Amino acid sequence: MKGVLHLGRVAGIKIEVHWTFSLLLIWVVYLDIRRGGDLNSALMNIALILFLFLCVVLHELGHALTARKFNIGTKKITLLPIGGVASLEKMPEKPQQELLVALAGPAVNVVIAMLLLIVVPLRTYLSMDAENLEALLTTLNFNTLLFYLLIANIMLVVFNLIPAFPMDGGRVLRALLAFKMSRAKATEIAATLGQTLAVVFFILGLFFNPFLVLIALFIFIGAYGENQMVKQTTLLEGHLVRDAMLTQITTVTPTNTMAQIIDLLLASTEKDFVVVEEGRIVGTLIHKEIINRSKDRNLLVRDFMNTRYHIMREEGPLSEFFELAARENQRFFPVIDHSENLVGAIDMTNVSEFLLIKNTLAQ
Repeated sequence: MKGVLHLGRVAGIKIEVHWTFSLLLIWVVYLDIRRGGDLNSALMNIALILFLFLCVVLHELGHALTARKFNIGTKKITLLPIGGVASLEKMPEKPQQELLVALAGPAVNVVIAMLLLIVVPLRTYLSMDAENLEALLTTLNFNTLLFYLLIANIMLVVFNLIPAFPMDGGRVLRALLAFKMSRAKATEIAATLGQTLAVVFFILGLFFNPFLVLIALFIFIGAYGENQMVKQTTLLEGHLVRDAMLTQITTVTPTNTMAQIIDLLLASTEKDFVVVEEGRIVGTLIHKEIINRSKDRNLLVRDFMNTRYHIMREEGPLSEFFELAARENQRFFPVIDHSENLVGAIDMTNVSEFLLIKNTLAQ
């Protein structure tokens, strides 16, 4: 994702902040100034947002570290104005595993809230009349900061457990449904409910809070995307890589020049190439990289080929394509047979065409 600030790594997981997060801080300061706040109140509100998003990072780490127990890695955790996103390599397909992963995030916020209850005099606050309580909570200090963090963590638990896919509550719902029905059907039900709630949030956002409009769009698009992905994966079940791979491919060598590669691009519909030297796969050429480096016509393939390529086996399950593509952030893979010989390649375009044909035949 472009425009991010890398904060470091926790348990080997990269933590980053998207640039739009700064807009949230600016908005908070703007609202504080409109209410007549000063520098101290603005800094306190910024501190509250930063501590809240620390809780969000811990929430996402709950998902990530639980997923790791089931041998599912997490590439990164990204902080956005609407919350955090843990980029898992895939979601567990076993209902009990997905249930645990989905509940792990809210469980972290429950633990944080319980720890805050030890130091926050909640009973004292609740025993006050409305006027004194308002006066106390508008006096910004460390104690009120802890109180707001307590309320925020409780709200995070409640909000995330709303059964609106793809939020945690939607994933919990899918996992529970998947105990009794197919994963595809469970996903369809959870996604439909999520999109319905998204429409409700959108309408409420138009009248009460524009922030709900952003959340509604996130839920609607996420629910649709997840439902489509599961449908695609279901269509691929039972098929092997050889069923959808490209068998008529052009290979290039490390000593080919950029000028020769451009000639190949223009002469055929192929966009990506496997680099072979003395019968061995030594890399791949990706269309985007070819275009980016195309000005230097004398550039050799060995100087810009991708050497961190991954291969697929022709007898392997085709359903692993999307998992590998998401994990490695690649869309083109050489395909080998049981003797390690190159027999073809597979890319997103060909798999999409295979899915289109399968979907047409299924209707």
